[in-house]
Amino acid sequence: MSIREILLIPSEAISKPFLHVTTETKISNSSALPENEKKCKPHSFIWRNRIRQWIFIVVVIFGILSLSFAIIRSWNYIERTSKLKQATQFINIGRNHHMVAQYSKAVQNYEKAINIQTEVFSQPHPDLAKTYNDIGSAYSGMGEYATALENYNKAFEIQQKALPSAHSDFATTYNNIGSVYIDTGEYSRALENHNKALDILLKSSIESDLARSYNNIGVAYSHMGEQFRALENYNKALEICQRSASSNDLCLAPTYNNIGSVYSSMGEHSRALENYYKTLEIYTKSLSPTHSNTAKTYSSIGLEYLRMGEYSKAVENCNKAVAIQQQSLSPDHPDSVSIFNNIAGVYDHMGNYSRALEVYKMALRIYRKTLPPTHPYLASAYNNIAGVYSSMSDHLKALENQKKAIKIRQRVLPPTHPDLAMSYNNIGSVYTDMGESTKALEYYKKAIKIQLKILPSRSADLARTYGNMGLLYSYIGDDSKALENQRKALAIRQKVLSSVHPDLAISYTNIGSIYSRMGDHPKALENQNKALQIQEEILPPTHTDLARSYSNIALTYSRMGNHSRALENQKKALDIQERVLPPIHADLATSYMELGSIYSRMGDHSKIFIYYNKALEIYRKILQSAHPNFATTYNNIGLVYSRMGDYSRALENYNKALEIQQKVLSLSHPDLATTYNNIGSVYSDMGDYLTALENYNKALGIQQKVLSLTDPSLATTYNNIGSLYSGIGQQSRALEYYKKALAIQEKVLPSIHGDLAASYSNIGLVYAEMGDYLRALESQKKALEIKRKILPSSHRSLATSYNNLALVHFRVGDYSKALQNQKKALEIQEKVLPRIHADIAMSYNNIGWIYSSMGKYTIALENYNKTLEIRRRVLPSTHPDLAKSYNNIGSVYSRMGDESKALENYNKAYEILEKNSHLTHLNLANTRNNIGLVYSHMDNQSKALENYDKVLESFPKSLPSTYLSQAMRYNNIGPIYSHKSDYPSALQYLYKALEILRKNSPSTDPNLAKVYNNIGGVYLNMDEHSKALENYQKALEIREKYQPPNYLDIAETCDHIGLTYERMGDNSKAQEYFKKAHEARQQLNLLFNELCNSTSSSSTLSLN
Repeated sequence: MSIREILLIPSEAISKPFLHVTTETKISNSSALPENEKKCKPHSFIWRNRIRQWIFIVVVIFGILSLSFAIIRSWNYIERTSKLKQATQFINIGRNHHMVAQYSKAVQNYEKAINIQTEVFSQPHPDLAKTYNDIGSAYSGMGEYATALENYNKAFEIQQKALPSAHSDFATTYNNIGSVYIDTGEYSRALENHNKALDILLKSSIESDLARSYNNIGVAYSHMGEQFRALENYNKALEICQRSASSNDLCLAPTYNNIGSVYSSMGEHSRALENYYKTLEIYTKSLSPTHSNTAKTYSSIGLEYLRMGEYSKAVENCNKAVAIQQQSLSPDHPDSVSIFNNIAGVYDHMGNYSRALEVYKMALRIYRKTLPPTHPYLASAYNNIAGVYSSMSDHLKALENQKKAIKIRQRVLPPTHPDLAMSYNNIGSVYTDMGESTKALEYYKKAIKIQLKILPSRSADLARTYGNMGLLYSYIGDDSKALENQRKALAIRQKVLSSVHPDLAISYTNIGSIYSRMGDHPKALENQNKALQIQEEILPPTHTDLARSYSNIALTYSRMGNHSRALENQKKALDIQERVLPPIHADLATSYMELGSIYSRMGDHSKIFIYYNKALEIYRKILQSAHPNFATTYNNIGLVYSRMGDYSRALENYNKALEIQQKVLSLSHPDLATTYNNIGSVYSDMGDYLTALENYNKALGIQQKVLSLTDPSLATTYNNIGSLYSGIGQQSRALEYYKKALAIQEKVLPSIHGDLAASYSNIGLVYAEMGDYLRALESQKKALEIKRKILPSSHRSLATSYNNLALVHFRVGDYSKALQNQKKALEIQEKVLPRIHADIAMSYNNIGWIYSSMGKYTIALENYNKTLEIRRRVLPSTHPDLAKSYNNIGSVYSRMGDESKALENYNKAYEILEKNSHLTHLNLANTRNNIGLVYSHMDNQSKALENYDKVLESFPKSLPSTYLSQAMRYNNIGPIYSHKSDYPSALQYLYKALEILRKNSPSTDPNLAKVYNNIGGVYLNMDEHSKALENYQKALEIREKYQPPNYLDIAETCDHIGLTYERMGDNSKAQEYFKKAHEARQQLNLLFNELCNSTSSSSTLSLN
């Protein structure tokens, strides 16, 4: 019998055995059965009943067991449900912590949930994947991207086992993985995962998720610098949101925000604002008025106004953001940091560095409190603080913070992350500012190595690094490499940015600055005007970037000598800055400095100090006392005092500049070299050549250490040293340094650069002093040709060239051409300079000099007096140039035979020179010598001798201690003793000079000829004619070997030999040498006229 059959037996039947058992004894007394039944029926019935009983018992037991199992299963279900409910609670708590950026607490709760879920689910379950996604998200927020990725991958593995391949949960995980790769800078992998998410979602009907995917892809493209592709995806997201939502749906808000961000990156600020305001409108309608998203949007709007230069609107919107943030977020919420950063950015742009620093440090405190110590956001905070310190020129603190930032990034980011490249870039910029060009270049190359690996070749970040490298090469004077890098930056920006993007303006500005420094002013102005044109199109008319462009254009015009245009543009810059900047902004101080410099070049001393003092007043209010801007200002003020001849004040200001620079800059910073050069120039003008050379060598040591060997700054120092040697009569050494300068300039500057003209001019002056007038004229001609090509016809530098040409013509005795060129110089100066300018005084002085040499003493005096009148008005009463004027006037009166007036003027000159206690210049000795000569002419020999003795006492002892300087010092002292008729002493000094030169110089050294010539003169005065002839002949032999021949020196020596023969009574020999002297002068005139004709012809060609 089957179980089924048993179960179908009626209940009564089933109960019978039990009844039977209980009534069996009673039934046994009932009616009897038949016998045969008594024998067999009871046995079968008993067994059947027993079987039924056993079956019933089994069924009952089975029922009882089934009920127990059901109860147990029910209890397990209740327990399982309870545990999952507990896991859900942990997840919700974790998410709450996550929302307030308490990521570690979020992870703790998520992990409790995952432990419960792992216990409950025996097989891979989608809920496990979701929790791993939550854990990954928390670790991502903590900046622990490797751990985040590990958890996202766990989620993915579970989904692969538990879900169909096209399930929408896969899209969530792919998007999460993509977001991590964006954070780690692996944009191609990010894009790969976001596209996988998109492929899945395109098959689903969840449009909001699809819009989110397009937004994610847009973010990846935006980080890659491909803004147009980013915009394309954002617009797809926008189209979906507009199709599926009402106009104020929250789906639209983040998309408008992203679109605004792209337009901001593209420099299209008005379109950025348009989208940010759409975002704001949706949040205002859909969220509470104090929602943090509304605060963030106000912050973004404020930042955009900041980029547009509309500071009042920037501050207004940032303040709205702060007001909301204070109501909606806890004071330490990380989301508030972005708002703080934007506010700090406003303060930074407005020049309120202390306030910017305060706010950035507030942001750092929040991050330190809420994030792990290696979170990338902390690195960003240190980076922002470093930026402010850089603006304040506190380079050490800037470097300290940049290194904190990079330490974090190196620890938590992959070695090719773009943020690492940014850090390397920033450190490079700091080292550039510190003058440590080698280290700066090292960091820029690290940045570019990363960017070339991970970014497309047209990335804006790559362009930025090329731009920075260009600035560095400009800083160290390598203009060709500077231009190469700036052009690379420009080429990238032209490909990836709109034609009116502000970054294009930056490139044009940088290229223009290089051309300006190189002296290619037309190309400089072309690029600077391109920058200005872009800015005028996209920026409000009062934007400070426009002001900077006007300043750059002003500097170029100033270098061209077009001071009126320079002044016009600098005033435009100042007008903008005074309208929009606070009255103590650093940019205003810079503009005041530039205006002061323009007036300085114009010689308008009354206005120079007004503007320099305005700049100083601002700096004192906003900068530390040791800020480099003070050093720059003191250097500029020192330069003005130096030009005015007030050397003590010049030195005072230069030393202030040096003291600041030594405190805040590295000891090898190029700016220190500039200051040493300035100090050296003052000491050189004061005649303290040893101290001057000491400072020039300090400058040279720094420049040779940190600059390229072809840096134009090195050429400047070589020129300064050359000028010093020329000033002390060591023309061969001067020529050596001038040629070093020229060699650099010919390598790195265009062939028509103004600095090349200056070097040719310097070399020409040395050749003139050496008596090599043909080479002097050739060099001056080169200088003039360059200037005519690059400068306007009324540029004062042209006047300098005409001055120099006049000098050469004067030296060869061609007074008419000398006068012609000197008058050209004066004509230019009177056009472009105020009538009481020192340069005009110098021209009158030179004209007086020429007329004096022509014997036209009245006209000479007239011009010398004009010189004196101007100098009295523009120079302090103790200026050495006043002494020169009195000396020149005294010289004319002496030639006119008016010895008393001559003596009066010489004494005035000496009184001035005596008041300049620092002076040990040859003029001091020369003036006493002139006084001695006057007394000699007046037959007052005792007074004459007294003054000659004072000449010896005041003879300069501060010349550089070289064999040549010693020799030439002895050579100059000898003739003074000869004037005193102390011939033994004269010969003693001259033979000392001769001994030094013989030991150290070649036998053809022109200086040897000078000494022999002087010895011959002493012997002639002693009437020792044979010894005089012997020395004159030695001088002539050297001079005739010198190439090219110095005809004037040859003529001079031939005249001396002729005079000696004449005194010996040998007239035929005398006439022979007089004739040789005449022929030498004729030969010089012939060659000189040929060269002059060549100069005239080539000058005409250059003008056409």
